Amino acid sequence: MSAQKSTLSRKQRIVVVGNGMVGHHFVEQLVQEDPNRDQYDITVLSAESRLAYDRVHLSEYFSGKTADDLALTTPQTYLDWQVKFHLDAKVTLIDKLKKSVRTLSGEVFEYDKLVLATGSFPFVPPIPGKEREHCLVYRTIDDLDAIQTSANNGKVGVVVGGGLLGLEAANALKELGLKTHVVEFAPQLMGVQLDQSGGQLLRKKIEDLGVTVHTEKATKVIVDGEDCVHRMEFADGTHLETDLILFSAGIRPYDNLARDFELTVGERGGIVVNNECQTSDENIYAIGECALWNNFIYGLVAPGYAMAKVAASDIIGGDKKFTGADMSTKLKLMGVEVGSIGDAHVKTPGAQCFTYQNGRDDIYKKIVVSQDGKTLLGAVLVGDTSEYDSLLQYALNGIELPENPDGLILPSSGEKPTLGVDALPDTATICSCLNVTKGDIVTAIDAGATDVGAVKSCTKATSGCGGCAALVKTVTDAELEKRGVEVSTDICEHFAYSRTELFHIIKAESIRNFETLLEKHGSGLGCEICKPAAGSILASVWNDYILQADHLPLQDTNDTYLGNMQKDGTYSIVPRMPGGEVTPDKLIVIGEVAKEYNLYTKVTGGQRIDLFGARIDQLPDIWEKLIAAGMETGHAYGKSLRTVKSCVGSTWCRYGVQDSMTMAIFLENRYKGLRSPHKIKFAVSGCTRECAEAQSKDIGVIATENGWNLYVSGNGGMKPRHGDLFATDLDDETLVKYIDRYLMFYVRTGDRLQRTSVWLESLEGGLKYLQKVVIDDHLGVNAELEASMQAVIDTYQCEWKTTIEDPAQLKRFRQFVNSQEIDKNIEFVTERAQIRPARGIEKKYKGIQIQTVDVTEHQTEQQNERETETA
Repeated sequence: MSAQKSTLSRKQRIVVVGNGMVGHHFVEQLVQEDPNRDQYDITVLSAESRLAYDRVHLSEYFSGKTADDLALTTPQTYLDWQVKFHLDAKVTLIDKLKKSVRTLSGEVFEYDKLVLATGSFPFVPPIPGKEREHCLVYRTIDDLDAIQTSANNGKVGVVVGGGLLGLEAANALKELGLKTHVVEFAPQLMGVQLDQSGGQLLRKKIEDLGVTVHTEKATKVIVDGEDCVHRMEFADGTHLETDLILFSAGIRPYDNLARDFELTVGERGGIVVNNECQTSDENIYAIGECALWNNFIYGLVAPGYAMAKVAASDIIGGDKKFTGADMSTKLKLMGVEVGSIGDAHVKTPGAQCFTYQNGRDDIYKKIVVSQDGKTLLGAVLVGDTSEYDSLLQYALNGIELPENPDGLILPSSGEKPTLGVDALPDTATICSCLNVTKGDIVTAIDAGATDVGAVKSCTKATSGCGGCAALVKTVTDAELEKRGVEVSTDICEHFAYSRTELFHIIKAESIRNFETLLEKHGSGLGCEICKPAAGSILASVWNDYILQADHLPLQDTNDTYLGNMQKDGTYSIVPRMPGGEVTPDKLIVIGEVAKEYNLYTKVTGGQRIDLFGARIDQLPDIWEKLIAAGMETGHAYGKSLRTVKSCVGSTWCRYGVQDSMTMAIFLENRYKGLRSPHKIKFAVSGCTRECAEAQSKDIGVIATENGWNLYVSGNGGMKPRHGDLFATDLDDETLVKYIDRYLMFYVRTGDRLQRTSVWLESLEGGLKYLQKVVIDDHLGVNAELEASMQAVIDTYQCEWKTTIEDPAQLKRFRQFVNSQEIDKNIEFVTERAQIRPARGIEKKYKGIQIQTVDVTEHQTEQQNERETETA
């Protein structure tokens, strides 16, 4: 311990002003350094009415998370840490001579060291009318409550600001069911992080999701609207009406205390700090968004955390320095993947660019490399960020690029350069938010951490934005394997069980919902990994209606709306056609429905008809007509049996040796609705000419003179695999028995999102082991497997039939919560006598048509706003 502390005769009094994410992180750091609480007396003063919460995931408040879910700590935790805290305690005075602060209520707190973590406040442009009712900001949970209240009475919402936070706010308005617009002063979205091409693609993808974007717009005044509450009048004479306005045009440092009490501030705001995060008064520190380091304010949480560590280190006598921070970003904006690393705008002299654009799938990637081609300087990724982690490691650690660096972002059609975790140095930053390096993970493992959860607990990695979770697991698993430690197969940090173990728990204990499973065998609140996995298992075991109240939160978008969402926000409809067989009457009904609702119609590779272009509000009416005609859902949206493809077999074909049609129809009706780790496809061929391509399916059945040959675990798609011949010349009864056992064994033991091909290859013993289980009853479980399958078959229901018979369920199928209006952004053009989604300039409806304006005179202000744009 430092000499400084050893001379103290009493505890040092540390007063922390502000309890945002950064202020709380500072408290964590100091508590960690003084676990027995015998050296520091910590007092937290928060102007808000609650302790620290996660502002990075604030928009999730509108998708079901509560204030408690977002909380980073609790009063009890602070009590356990012996940290005193005062809420609603806004500090109004700093007395530097007496080393004390006073709150608005008059309470005085003396300090030895004062830490200002006051954060920032949203910048609201000085627009006349900005103070009107329903003109709000997006910063705190209280702000969210106000937004919710306003949204309840409105139909249209506008976000002013097209940066990171602005687009998060737009997502929040969309979640609330408002017709959403984004108004941006600059020529593109996310101008700080993305180049022009990336910004254009991001705009297209967001507009495809129903959010109207207006760029190069300057709001002149806000007045009463004619059709809505407000009318925003722009500098070019056009206007936009809205019921709610959300300002998210950047941040300003909360530095009023520094200004009022003579601490040095920057010309454009921010409390000036040195490399130790000390202000102009050596006993006062400033960290986070209120601090100005090297004339720069960081609007991301990761640099704030780094500052918190440095300030804590300096107070205890350590030698950590703040020397800047990485501003790279990876996130999902309304489901659109976006990544930005380093020099995205190619400002480095001599730098070279490599770009990849895929117009069909709306993907844009660019890397910026040094003049000698050896160093990655920056990157922009829109639509696909799968290479972000590797690229970030190249950039942060100066790892020499491969000879052809463009291979890093090209599709993996050939040998793609890879960056294994062993190539990373110990200094490689794995978690940027918490500044956790590979060396920190190694240290945690050396100290006794034996799984990912323990590593996370020790290092706090992934507790920021969470974008590093996959890399943390990869590094942890690699290091554990080096030490001969068996790598954990836990499905996630909330359950110390694999998917297979969860299956057995649910079945053995007759658990019928996720809440009970979590309460009895899990911890925390669950996540996007364990929730859908549990939903799938519950459906496989009990086959309940997947939209019943306690199962609904476990479903993804496709299952929630019982349809596949397409890139323009519409849904596809696929009625089941067992074996590809359909009567003329049903075909006519499909045609009539397609004509009535103007749907694009296509025959699929699975021998059925896909209807594209249905709005969400049209789905119930369409399905009501199809069900009335005797059809039912084809489960094209679910991880379940899709189709059983077939040739016409011996009934019609001269070469057919068995009735493949009858067998295909029987199999499809038997296994329809079976939920599984991934989708399942069947095919039945009437002879060895294989017209149904059975060997490329999960279950392939090929007729022989003596019965049926059974193939398993075939696969098409990105990695084709011929199915393995499992058994030959089977009679009908044995064939079905083997399929029952095979499928139910896969449902029980397959990992989440694992196709049967990958599952078989991962089984120890492979095909021979599987044959022993299914044919020889090696595990003695076949009777149970057959019984489980029969239970699923006996409880089958058409989910769409159940839905349209329940008026409460139908309420979900509306485009806007507060209006019966349809989304005008969904537009089609005609091509080859059918509709297809309108592209770019083909769209007629672009919201309110607004002419572009010359923004040259505003460039200085625009630059100022960009520099303080926040995440």
